[in-house]
Amino acid sequence: MGVPIFVKSLIFLSFLQVCLGSRRLTALVQQTPPALTYHSGALLQGNLQINIVWYGQFTAAQKSIVGDFLSSLNQRGQEKSPSVSSWWNLIEGYMAKAHRAGTATVVLGKQVLDEKCSLGKSLKRTQISGLAAKAAAANGITLVLTAKDVAVEGFCMSSCGLHGSAPMGGMKQRFAYIWVGNSETQCPGQCAWPFHQPLYGPQTPALVAPNGDVGVDGMIINIASMLAGTVTNPYGNGFFQGPATAPLEAASACPGIYGKNAYPGYAGDLLVDSSTGASYNANGVNGRRYLLPALWNPTTSGCSTLVSLAR
Repeated sequence: MGVPIFVKSLIFLSFLQVCLGSRRLTALVQQTPPALTYHSGALLQGNLQINIVWYGQFTAAQKSIVGDFLSSLNQRGQEKSPSVSSWWNLIEGYMAKAHRAGTATVVLGKQVLDEKCSLGKSLKRTQISGLAAKAAAANGITLVLTAKDVAVEGFCMSSCGLHGSAPMGGMKQRFAYIWVGNSETQCPGQCAWPFHQPLYGPQTPALVAPNGDVGVDGMIINIASMLAGTVTNPYGNGFFQGPATAPLEAASACPGIYGKNAYPGYAGDLLVDSSTGASYNANGVNGRRYLLPALWNPTTSGCSTLVSLAR
């Protein structure tokens, strides 16, 4: 039996993922998000080395889009406003809220290429941590990125990415990892919105991707969401709301919001490049532009975007 038309008009599939699994896919834009609770656990602080495992074929241009985004996170005062680093600066509010001195400084580390897909092109979730271990680092985060022709268990069906942690080399110490898939051909209507029309909900025109790559620009949104969740809730006992197995975190507490006046099917009032028509809300290094999700702001208890505050 199909989904009733009136239900489709009310539901917008947001595909926002969180620690230790994925939250439910259906999520309305929440103008008044729930307050996230600090559960007294560790946060990731200091110099955080981000290592990347490229699983499958990615072009040099695609790698550059991702690398420039990560390099932009801590380039304070060196970018046009609004900047990627200003977005990341919101994370420091979590440190203050938890009475933890220090910051989270991202450093781009080593990159591992697995272009021939050593585990095949159909992965189980349990294999993600093994891939991440190839580039694990103490007090670091491994970012596993799968190419557009790689299927991952639950991808498109329940999530666009996830984050978790695993023991590091038999030691008591754990390393954090993130997985995000390229949805260009598999499910752009779920995981690359608003650069593609949504699978369900209001069918507003898709936005032009700021870097000209629907799949990778969509990945940036999910990478940003997962990074925010990883740093503020790395081991399942940091900042979150709801059940620990499917928590609302820094970005997933503000689903579908990228600018002021956002509502289901509308990302919000954004900046638009006059020459390309691309929509964005953050400037990065090397002239890059990105669209980044709103973050729950512990200072205001609202959803902060770079262009404005949506509450």
